[in-house]
Amino acid sequence: MPIPTPPRGVAGLASTRPASIRLAPEVRILLRGDGYRWYTFDMDKLLSRITIDPAVCHGKPCVRGLRYPVEMLLELLSAGMTFEQILADYADLDRDDLLAALAFAARMAGTRRLQTVTT
Repeated sequence: MPIPTPPRGVAGLASTRPASIRLAPEVRILLRGDGYRWYTFDMDKLLSRITIDPAVCHGKPCVRGLRYPVEMLLELLSAGMTFEQILADYADLDRDDLLAALAFAARMAGTRRLQTVTT
């Protein structure tokens, strides 16, 4: 099966480009199924900062095992706080922690269905 070519006009890409295209130092397009998704090179590295531990915040996804739930950080960002304001208020966090929360939210938004697993 041939590799689909990117549509013209997407960041000025030519249709002869390979499936993984370097656009900028921190961004590339990966072909996934029937569409395109934008990812940073460090998406998996960012997502590794998100931990889920039943002993921390009742198993909610948190940043680096700290008691900063992803949900709370997303609420702060959606309320209009800037990265700088959040980082000033929460000294334990750094910029990559906030990017990890956004990356986690993006990954969850693309999930078709979440299913509870019982152990």
